[in-house]
Amino acid sequence: MIYKSYLVEENFKLIDKNINLFYGENIGLLNSFKNKIKLNNKEKAEIINFTQDEILSNKIVFKNEITNQSLFSENRIFIIDQTTDKILEHIDEILSAAESSKFFLFANILEKKSKLRKYFEIEQNCSSIACYDDNEITLRKITLNKLKDFQPVSQRIINMIVENCNGSRVKLYNELDKIIIFFNKTKIDDENLANLLNIVENDNFNTLKNAALNGDKKLTNKLLSETIIDEDKTILYLSVISQRANQINQINKNFKGTSYENAITKIKPPIFWKEKPNFINQLKKWQEGKTNLLLKNLYEIELNVKKNSKITKNNLIKKLMVDICTLANAS
Repeated sequence: MIYKSYLVEENFKLIDKNINLFYGENIGLLNSFKNKIKLNNKEKAEIINFTQDEILSNKIVFKNEITNQSLFSENRIFIIDQTTDKILEHIDEILSAAESSKFFLFANILEKKSKLRKYFEIEQNCSSIACYDDNEITLRKITLNKLKDFQPVSQRIINMIVENCNGSRVKLYNELDKIIIFFNKTKIDDENLANLLNIVENDNFNTLKNAALNGDKKLTNKLLSETIIDEDKTILYLSVISQRANQINQINKNFKGTSYENAITKIKPPIFWKEKPNFINQLKKWQEGKTNLLLKNLYEIELNVKKNSKITKNNLIKKLMVDICTLANAS
């Protein structure tokens, strides 16, 4: 049986089944549901954690655990992480134990053809909750709710926080925790917030990234001499570029024949308004072949960085930006 994640988020009691599946790409939302399960039941039930691999490698231990009576509590909750279709070989055992215990299964992205997803969507005694990526409205709502105890928060402040998280609920929660501790219910001001979030540094690299992807040689060369490259953030830089390449690929693969403006509204994570002009320009320059070549290059660089600790990461990133700019202009 299917439940909408936003409804479950508003009222967790909405799901009244003893066997529940949460899945999707939204790691932040999945973690939020997992934490809510633990928080709501820490005084009421014994919570037992398994991963799918632990179950498959210790089948007897798992079977004994779910069938034996608990010495600590009459109510038991099982949280099973990293599930795939393979967990279905234990579904009969779980069903029989679900009369006295509750089961919460967590999975990453499950395609429509997934047997696990189909099973939980169809079975009336099970619940299925898809956790898709957040949109800008959801992230703003979370931000306003978390900062409700502060002095009135301006729209500009909300924009700074949400846009800095690039569509990630996990990063948003981390940043909000930092903000709450730092400002301690006092007024949140732009300057201190920008320093706390490293927005200036992030914007500098983002400007360099866009110049390279736009194929702007003059601006790229200028920014390469002005931008501070933090070697500790090398993997983050590669991830930022990779995300943009994957977003371009989404458009090229799934929205051919659709106007760029309409296509941009449909991709996930979303493109924020101030990035749209750059993104449209990059769509015109980067076809699927180019983006695939770039993604392959990024993967090889990341492997090289992880294998070779002595590599000069600063020069590596600068050379990458030059190579991206050159590739952007290639016919």
